[in-house]
Parts: sequence; structure tokens; C-alpha cells
Amino acid sequence: MGAIAAVVNKRGENAVPSVVIMLRELTHRGVDAHGVATPSSTTTVKSIEDMKVENPNSSVALGHNLSRIFSRDRPQPLLGDDFAFVFEGHLFPLSGASEVDEVFEKLKFGPQRNAGSIIRELEGSYSFAIACPEKVIAGRDMFGTNALYYGENETACAIASERKALWALGIENVKSFPPGNLAIISTNGFALQPIKTVTQPPLKSINMDTAAKHLQNLLLESTRKKVSDLKKMAVAFSGGLDSSIIATLAKICGFDVHLISVGLKGQAEVEYTEAVAERLDLPLHLETFTVDDVEHVLPKVLWLIEESNAMKVSIAIPFYWTAEIASKMRCHVLLAGQGADELFGGYHRYLGTYAQFGITAVQNAMYHDVASSYEKNFQRDTQVCSFHKVELRLPFVDREVVQFALGLPVSLKIKSTEDHLRKRVLRQVAQNLELPQFIVNKPKKAIQYTTGVNKTLKRLARKESLTLREYVKRVFQTVYPLSV
Repeated sequence: MGAIAAVVNKRGENAVPSVVIMLRELTHRGVDAHGVATPSSTTTVKSIEDMKVENPNSSVALGHNLSRIFSRDRPQPLLGDDFAFVFEGHLFPLSGASEVDEVFEKLKFGPQRNAGSIIRELEGSYSFAIACPEKVIAGRDMFGTNALYYGENETACAIASERKALWALGIENVKSFPPGNLAIISTNGFALQPIKTVTQPPLKSINMDTAAKHLQNLLLESTRKKVSDLKKMAVAFSGGLDSSIIATLAKICGFDVHLISVGLKGQAEVEYTEAVAERLDLPLHLETFTVDDVEHVLPKVLWLIEESNAMKVSIAIPFYWTAEIASKMRCHVLLAGQGADELFGGYHRYLGTYAQFGITAVQNAMYHDVASSYEKNFQRDTQVCSFHKVELRLPFVDREVVQFALGLPVSLKIKSTEDHLRKRVLRQVAQNLELPQFIVNKPKKAIQYTTGVNKTLKRLARKESLTLREYVKRVFQTVYPLSV
């Protein structure tokens, strides 16, 4: 776990100082080792302050900050014949071996020729960069579950694990790197090429029982793939359908599963969550917070998610607390149910689309939401978790699960325009897993509401005679004064 950064200097000047600046901005993602490389050399130090920026001198450079949470985690970059390489993330299924070495073996006999095969053939949550003479080659997994950003100005083209590293170079127009793409980065800018992206498969002719049984098997296998290197893990637990299924599947896999739930004091959902955990026979780590806690943590969370978006920060705050608790418990992996609502029609707004535009529009909306989840959800949550040295792993975000779910007819997800439960096939999976009926039939309620965070932020905004959006924006501008 850690952070990556890479720079191509457009003026042919030394890119190493720029990479070091970026790594300094990202030390919260890794402090155990810091490495910088050019196509022909690499340097690794224990403290970023010890990094030499004058030499080597190269217009192409990349770097890595390491947070060592597993024994297989190793300092980077790695140096090959006329290229250097950094990799951030994991491949699934997990083998216990170093993914960095596995990918490096794939590249060393032709990094430019073989870079695309990483994205095409290897499933996982990752981003990578390869420094070659006069160019950088960069890529990201097909779902975008591992954050990566890119941008350029008059002096440099750069990529990094968080926007703030690019902002530190004076790059203002920062974009999220498109998932499943490969980029050739040179003095001419970015040349992006789709390699393996989310596509809408043909719809299947399948009944509910068959679909639910197959989906259950796929989810069980996905969960196994994502936790096979662990003995102990945490689940971000709301007591709802998605997190209950994930927790149950992890328990079936035979692991030591711990549920983590957070919320504001006095929230009605607290007692409900305790009842669900008891029925699942899994230990629950429940922590409640106050209005003062929300006000105190808001600037830090905005610094991490790098957006003045009221809805996103309302979701990110509970995730920040959850990851913090997981870290204190020495659970370095947090499982969560992200992706289920997009795949199975969980959002209430799908009913409006259904009523106004019909079933095909709903299918298209769900596909679009799955394909854009990297910007709406994944990068927000992974950046918050990374701060606490916790990896977020998502069993619903799996190549086979996503392909199967997108190919299911809407009728197996939403019965009608009046279906206020939705996610019907997933509820059938819960039924097959013998979860209690009060879980199977629990309506969706978003985390920002069940935890009370959204209501608390509105209360803080009213104290300042501001709308929620205005309040969040004002705090954001104290964190990033030069933001536009």
C-alpha cells in the first residue's frame, strides 16, 4: 500500500525534483520507504527528506511511497533494462506472493509492448507507471477502484494517487484517470487508449432462482479472492442488505470477521445494527460520535477527498471513522458493499427513470452508474481508508459479478415503478443464505442518513446561516485556499 507519482518534463529539464515534491504531498499514504527512479536508475530512502533531487538528471521520473502492512510489500520503484516501474494495489485472487514482482516479470521483456496486457489479463485493484526514455506509460484497473489522477501545465505532464500532488506542481485542471485505459505520456501530452473497460453485455433469459444461485456463487468466489491472504478482516457494517451479505459470505469462507458500525449518538439505527449483528453471530464494534466530532473531522475528510461535495463528504465521514476503528483493531482490510446499488437497482431514483422513460432507460442508467462509480464512490472511499493504512476491498466489484449482474433483466432487480424495495435478486440471495427476514426486506437507506452525519452537517450549516453546500464549500476553501 502507498502512493505513486510520475512526471514528464516538457522542457527536457530534470523531473526528479517534481516527483519528490509530489511524494512529499503523499506521505500520509506511506512513510516506510520512499523511492524515485528514472529509466536508468533508482534510489530508495527511509525518509523523504533524505531524497537527493539534483541527480540523477532525467526529464522522465517516477516515485513511490510505501506503507508496509503485509510482509510481501516491498520498496519501489523496480529497475529493468532501460525502464523503471511502480505498481500500487493488488491482483485478485491473492496468492501471497508480491504482485509487484509478478507484474514486473510480465514487463521486463518488453514494457511498452506488454503494458496493455496487465490491464487486459490481470484482475485487481491497481494503478501503475513505467518510466521509459522520453515517456511514461501508465494504466489503471478496469473499474478504477485504485485512485489515479492526471493533468498537465506548460512545464509538466504528471500522474499521481491523489489530486493534491498534482496541485503542488501548479497543475490546476486535474482529472481522474479513466479506468481500464493505458496512457502514453510524453512532451506532447497524454495519449489515452482503452484496453479493458466496463461494457454492457447482452441481456440474459434467466429466472429468479437460477440467477440468485449463480450470483451467490459468484459473490462467494469474489469474497474468497479478495480475502484469501487474511485471517482477520473488518466489514463496514450498516445492518443493511449489502453489508449483511458480505459479512455472511466472509464468515462462510471461514475467516475471523469483525463488523464495524458508526453513527451519531441517539440514532435509531444503532439498536437495529446491534440486533442484526447478534442474528449474524458476528462481533460488532460500534462507536458513536457527537456534533463536535463531525465539526472537528470535516476539514481532514475534505482534505482527503479533495472535493467540496456535500453528499460525498457526508458519506466519507462515516468511512473515515470506520477505517480509523479498523486500523486501531489492526484490521488492515475493510470489506464493503459498494457497487451493489448500481448493479441491482438500489437507488430510489431508478423508479423515476423507469416511470418516465421505461425499462431500457433504467438498464442504461445502471450501466452508466457502474461505469462511473470510480469518480462517484471508489476514489473517495479508498482515499479516506488509505489515510488510516486500511485497504478497501469490494466483493461486488468483480469482473464476473459485474458482467453477470449487468446482463440480468431489470425485472429481476426492480419489479415495477412502485417497487420500493428493489434489488430483488440480491434479496433472494439473502433469502438463500438464510438471513433473517427483517434484513431481507429492509428498505435501502443511505449511510449519510442512517449515521446522522448529513443531518448534523445541516445543523452546523444553519448555525452559520449557510446552506449545507455553502458551509462545506467554505470549510473546503480553508483547507485548499487556492481552489477554484
